Amino acid sequence: MPSPTTPAPSARQCLSACIIAFNEADRIGDCLASLAFCDEIVVVDSFSSDATVAIAEAAGARVVQRAFTGFRSQKAFCVELASHDWVLCLDADERVDAHLRAAIEAERDAGFVRAVGYRFARCSEYFGRFLRHGTAYPDRVLRLFDRRHGGWRGDREIHEAVAVDGPVTLLPGDLLHHPYRSFLQLLDKKQKYARMMAEYEHAKGKRATLGKLVLAPSWRFFRSYVVKRGFLDGWPGLIEAFVSANYVRQKTIMLWLLNNQQPLVDPPRAQP
Repeated sequence: MPSPTTPAPSARQCLSACIIAFNEADRIGDCLASLAFCDEIVVVDSFSSDATVAIAEAAGARVVQRAFTGFRSQKAFCVELASHDWVLCLDADERVDAHLRAAIEAERDAGFVRAVGYRFARCSEYFGRFLRHGTAYPDRVLRLFDRRHGGWRGDREIHEAVAVDGPVTLLPGDLLHHPYRSFLQLLDKKQKYARMMAEYEHAKGKRATLGKLVLAPSWRFFRSYVVKRGFLDGWPGLIEAFVSANYVRQKTIMLWLLNNQQPLVDPPRAQP
């Protein structure tokens, strides 16, 4: 009697979802729900004071708390905690849409044979409307990768990005992004990011110039609103173009202040 045929091993790879969070109780539930297809979800929480941890644990995530040291280092730490080498990295204000989920599942079932990293578009919601034009879209990000071939590299803690050694493939679908709860929060975050970038550039020896202060913000607005057709997104597109240009202006001013040993915040005052 012939021996039974041994079934071929499955090509399917296991996938870990990696999320960093801080006080995201109102948004992390939707993020986790969109990641239900992953084999594991790891959340690194920066000691939230709201229900973020409870919501994540109730959804089946493994939660580890760690003091925030920077966006890049926090995400790199989360990737190290994953049980599987293939990881999908999200922020708590992001969700995987149905089209992107199907594409990721197809790649996983095939064994992720086409690449060591995958990019996809990120589509940001901006005060009631998803932006489909301007510099905000498609905003392709590399968030799905084999950590054995790369990760959150470098020393820049703001506008951090994944780098891998090997081929990268673009997937269809969108990573839906809900970055701001209010306009004032938007301004606060942009100012924080401008300061972090100014400090990074100052540490690298970069100098502020009049060209950067006068011309760069104007070009950022023109490129986003006219060249990239941000005007097709109506008022949200116009607001995004103005706010983005102002970010460039703020960063340059802060860089000039740092170059000239001027304070960015109120100096400490002696107690009476």
